[in-house]
Amino acid sequence: MRAARLISLVLLLQARETMTAAELARELEVSERTVYRDVLALSAAGVPVYADRGRAGGYRLLGGYRTRLTGLTRDEAEALFLAGLPGPAGDMGLADAVASAELKVLAALPPSLRDAPVRTGQRFHLDVPGWFRESGPPPWLTELAGAVWRDRIVELRYRRGDREVEREAHPYGLVLKNGVWYLVGRVGGAYRTYRVDRVTHVGVQTATFDRDAGFDLAGYWREQAEEFLRGMLRAEVTVRLSPVGLRRLRFVADGPFAYDEALAAAGEPDGQGWVVTRLPVESVDVAYAQLLSLGPEVEVLGPPELRELMVDAARRSAAVYRVAPGQR
Repeated sequence: MRAARLISLVLLLQARETMTAAELARELEVSERTVYRDVLALSAAGVPVYADRGRAGGYRLLGGYRTRLTGLTRDEAEALFLAGLPGPAGDMGLADAVASAELKVLAALPPSLRDAPVRTGQRFHLDVPGWFRESGPPPWLTELAGAVWRDRIVELRYRRGDREVEREAHPYGLVLKNGVWYLVGRVGGAYRTYRVDRVTHVGVQTATFDRDAGFDLAGYWREQAEEFLRGMLRAEVTVRLSPVGLRRLRFVADGPFAYDEALAAAGEPDGQGWVVTRLPVESVDVAYAQLLSLGPEVEVLGPPELRELMVDAARRSAAVYRVAPGQR
């Protein structure tokens, strides 16, 4: 554990040239006292780490010292090249930067590991967009990615329904979800989420913003996604499901949240294995379209208007199949 941390410390100093003990402690998730001890251990091992005194001081490596990536295992080396698979980086306009980084990593690897990118490319391909979606990136994604990297304030023009709105935003991050890019930005003191494919114009300012160091993009996204799903599922239906219907429900429910809620609410199976449960849904109309796909493996118990829709669908389907094909 400590050996890995010492290597990380050296690589951080290689990448950033000068870092304070507080910055190193934050990156390595240790105390400043631990950083002091690690620096002493590196010095004793012959790594030329020294401290600059003063307000702008910190630790640096003497004389452009560089370590080669000789400590990597094969699994670690191949995992590095997984990050460079075609897809999101290229969408953000970083394909050249990724290719350049791969070349530099490759040059630093020992000869025995230089087949890592070939092995990775032969075994893994990342196809990010969902089915039946256009594969190209949204028009303004590259500009937004550049603003996110440089903490530049942006002027957004955004399509909302049948109108366009304008916002000045501090772009905190980009999220790729099921082939769709989202921008997370701070607007008027609150964090907002925008679909990038609905952005019609981006004006990147020269002015920068001060990023909130406590903002956690992954945590924010998890909370927003759960809140979105809970807010979307405003209705509830009661259904009786066969064992087959219960298995298939995961493929028609509105995401894992709705399916998990239905499983948790399911009662004990009857003599034929059927269970009664409650399913969160967006609306009666949406539930109708979803539950029709389960056919005879589901019986809707309520609300009454949904049961009537299902009864009518069953009646019309029976009428269609009562007519012989030759009589049509």
